[in-house]
Formats: sequence, structure tokens, C-alpha cells
Amino acid sequence: MTPGGYFGRALVVDVTDGSTSVLPLPDDVLRDYLGGVGLGTWLLNRLTHDGADPLGTDAPLAFVFSPLVGTPLTTSAKFAVVATSPLTGLLTDALASSHFALAGKFTGHDAIVLTGKADTLTSVLISDDGVRLEDAADLRGLPAADAEEAVRERYGRRWRAAAIGPAGENLVRYATISHDGRHAGRGGLGAVLGGKNVKCLAVKGGARVRLADRDAVLAAAKDLRQRSFGPATAKYRELGTLANLLAFNAISTLPTRNFQAATFAEAPALSAEDLAGSRSTVKTGCASCSIGCEHIYATTKGTKARVEYENVFALGPLCGVSDPDDVLEASARCDALGLDTISAGGTIAWAMECVANGLLDVPWLRFGDGAALLRALDEIGSRSGIGDLLAEGSRRAADVVGQGSASFAPHVKGMEMPGYDPRTMQAMALGLAVNARGADHNRSGAYEADLSGRLDRLNGSRDHVLAAIETEDRAAVMDSLILCKFLRGVFDDPFTEWAALLSPVTGWSVTGTELHATAKRIVLAKRAFNRRVGWTPGDDWLPARFLDDAVEVASGRSAALSPERLRTMIDIYYAERGLDPQGLPTHAAQRTEQRS
Repeated sequence: MTPGGYFGRALVVDVTDGSTSVLPLPDDVLRDYLGGVGLGTWLLNRLTHDGADPLGTDAPLAFVFSPLVGTPLTTSAKFAVVATSPLTGLLTDALASSHFALAGKFTGHDAIVLTGKADTLTSVLISDDGVRLEDAADLRGLPAADAEEAVRERYGRRWRAAAIGPAGENLVRYATISHDGRHAGRGGLGAVLGGKNVKCLAVKGGARVRLADRDAVLAAAKDLRQRSFGPATAKYRELGTLANLLAFNAISTLPTRNFQAATFAEAPALSAEDLAGSRSTVKTGCASCSIGCEHIYATTKGTKARVEYENVFALGPLCGVSDPDDVLEASARCDALGLDTISAGGTIAWAMECVANGLLDVPWLRFGDGAALLRALDEIGSRSGIGDLLAEGSRRAADVVGQGSASFAPHVKGMEMPGYDPRTMQAMALGLAVNARGADHNRSGAYEADLSGRLDRLNGSRDHVLAAIETEDRAAVMDSLILCKFLRGVFDDPFTEWAALLSPVTGWSVTGTELHATAKRIVLAKRAFNRRVGWTPGDDWLPARFLDDAVEVASGRSAALSPERLRTMIDIYYAERGLDPQGLPTHAAQRTEQRS
């Protein structure tokens, strides 16, 4: 019997003609990779042909669920989208929380994989009645939210659709896939869907999830829900992640003007505290979530924008923009176009510095100019004007511009940097450098070590490496189960407590030790995939700016990260991960991928 929480199969749909096949998922694969990002990585390793173009017909795009989706466990209504990134050329995965996760799993599959390319813009519909392709020409150019609504009006309210906006249609390399206003944002997954000429994937199902021990699952869900209301999640409930803005500014880790500084004098005007006190606010949450972290603010013109730390940092301080109306409007514009806010802000900030240095002849694109920021976003979404270059991301754009601009292009492996200055958060510096997805905070989580107070965040050491590995392992499990990262603070013994959630769902006798080994297996599987598609040891590194230039911190001090220190930390990371000096798995590490 298939373990509880699973259906034991993935549906593979060729959108060229609508033909389908079912890929069996054996019990040992499910137990070894869980679901979400872990199972998606296994699927990509199995289904990707060497040399496949991320935007080509051969490239698979996997929507992956998890054993907890459809259970009453809080924050479990999440799905992962996994593919080869058109931005980095490497593995990328992104998570989103929404009713799409529930409807998708209720089709009776643990994953839905799209391959091929439709002749014209198409909607893919999957239900108990099978798979069909529908013409979507009339949806062209619509924001994802409007396309979702049109699909539900056309086919019925029980349908849920994950869709792309204009940026995905125009193959912007950091376009998103969206549903319910939530976004599978990083790495350009929207461009992968657009490359298949698919506007949306719509799902409706009647299957139900079998639980091995329903009473135990209900008891665990009640306990987890109660803990989700505790102090560990208070910040997210009260002010949302934007509460980080002033805190990061105070400790000199708020990236400003393309990482030329780590503090922003105008930060208070963009803070959660100021916005909450002066603007209309709506608080809401994701499907099956008891935390309710989402905060929606209105501009003085009435535009409503979902606000998180990362979009405000990227569209505000990083671009030198301090007017809250401009930053909120820019965030809403990214949602409408279907753009990853971090990559959009990072690429625009790089271009602003190029203009300031005379490397780009775009005189209107200046730091601090909110109107210029909005114009740049529009041009990126439509690939017009300077937007055609910026739609490629900062790495490719810097290759075109040359003249030393690559030294301050804010990316790792092609993915733009999140809102942490690595010179003042050096566990995070390592996490950014070695992470499979590129410059990423959610798959590394090493900032937790820097902010813990237990380590000197300005002086990276072996202790920083070990802490970064632990946070990366925890993220691998949370992203595969899938549970929201905002719950991480409620677990005292995470792997053991996660095993206690998984066991009554599946019927497996899972231990914390086994889940820790699973985490390591998933991390190595990501690295194995990247090696296949072109990763080189030089990709595990940081941009020159962070290794050549110090940044000012409090009391006139400065913080620096030398190449030698970063190299030492990476070498320790490789050794602790069971990798050779070139970052490749040793035979001993490869054996650990097999569950005993």
C-alpha cells in the first residue's frame, strides 16, 4: 500500500499535444526525497536531458506537492515549482502557498510535470476527467491574477490556476508563476512556463489524502496550531517581514544603492512601523495557515501592494528610492507584470550604477528616482527600450556592457542578491556563495546564525560554516515536507519534531536522525544536478565588490570579507559536506545518499 500522504505517482503532460504518461514514484524514492523541493530535484535529475535549454521544449517544469498537503497541519498548503533556471542555467526551485497546492494534489498526483511546447498560448487543465489544452489567446498580456479569475469564470469556481503575467510571456529571465497573489518567484520559472507557450496550469480534483493515523495527525495539528500563535511568530503576525528593515539598518546590513553602502538614511519612511501607522492596512494569510503574515498597504493613490522585507529592500534602499508611494507602486507593478522583485531591483540598481559611472547611456535611470524605477519595470516586463537588456538579469547584462561592470553586478551564479550585506553577515556570505540556487536566503538560512548573537557576524570562522550547514539542512527538510519557514522558531528539536509530524501521516517509523540524513541527501542531489548542467567550482563565490571593498558600520568602523577568509570557509564547507576540494561529492558522500 502507498504510504499515507502520497498517491505514489507523478503526471507528465506534453503540452505540445496534450499526451500524458504516469511516472510511478516508489516508496523508497518518496521516503528518500519526501516531496516539494526534494522530490522535485529527484524528478529533474531523472527527466532532464543533458544540454537541454531551460527555455526549450525538452526542459521539464515540475509542480510538486508533499505528504503534508491536504492534512490539517498549519502552513502545509504549499507547492514547489522546480526546473532548470533560465537565469542561472542551474537548478531552481520556488515555493508558494495557496489553494492551488490543495487542488493540484487532489488531482491524485504527487507532482505534475510539463514538457514540450504548445503551438499557441495555451491553458493546461487537469481534473478527474483527464487533461485538456484550451486556447488562451484572449489571456495574453493579462496579469496572472486576472488570468486566474478569467479561468475560474470560464470553467468554474472550483478550478485553481497558477499563471504567468506579461513578463513570463516575454521570457524575462526572472519572471514568476503566481496564484492567489502568492508567487513562485525566484529563478525565472515564469519564463520556463512562457517558453512552453502556457499561460496557466489549472487544476481541479476530487481525490482525498489518506492518513495512516488520523487521530494522531489531528492531535499534532492542534498542538502545532497552538504553538503557531506563540512568541516565535509574533513579529510576522504583527508587522510582517518588513519589521526587519529598521533592525537590519541598525546593524549595517541593509543593502543600499547597489551594495555601495549597508545603511539607508531614509529607511524609517519605508519601515513597517511607519507604514502601519499611516496607511490603510489589510492583514491576511495563506491557505491553511494560522500565522497570517501577509500585510497589504495602500498608496496615497489607492494602489494596493503586498509588502515584505525583500520587495521593499530591493525596490527601495537598493535603488536609493525612499518615497513609500513609489516603492509600494513598484511592488504592485512587479506583481502585475510577474517579476521577481529581488532580481528586478538588483538588476535595476546595477544599471543605475552603470549610468552613474557613464557605462550606460540611459540618463533618466538614476538612483533615488521613483519614476525611473517604475519606467524601468515597465520596460523590463515588455522587453522594450533598456528593458530588453535588463530582462536578461545582471550577470548577462554585465557581460554585454563590459567595462568592469561585472565587478558590481549583484549576483551569485546569475541570481541577484537578497537583502543581506555579506560583509556584515559572514555566515550568510558562505550560504550565498555555495547555495545550489545561487544568491538565496531561503534555501540557506545562514542569516539565522549571524543574527543569533552566538557568533561574531563580522568575522567568519569554522563555527559560522557549521551553523550555515545546519540551517541549510533544516531548510532542505522544511522545503520538502513542505512547512513554512516562519514556523521554524516553534520547534525546539526540529528534525525529531518534524519526524513526529511525518510518521502518523505516512505510517513510517521516521526518526530525527533519518530526516537529518534526508536533508544531506537532498543538498547533495541538488549539487549533482548542477554539475550535470554546467556548474563549475568558480560558481561558488561572491562578486568582487564584497571581497574588494569594505563597508561602513557603526561608530566609524568598517567591515570587510577577504577572499582568503571566504576561501577558507568554502573549503571547510566542502570537507564537512563530504565534497572534494573542487566541491564535488566524494565516494563516501555519494554512499550517504542511500538510506540505510
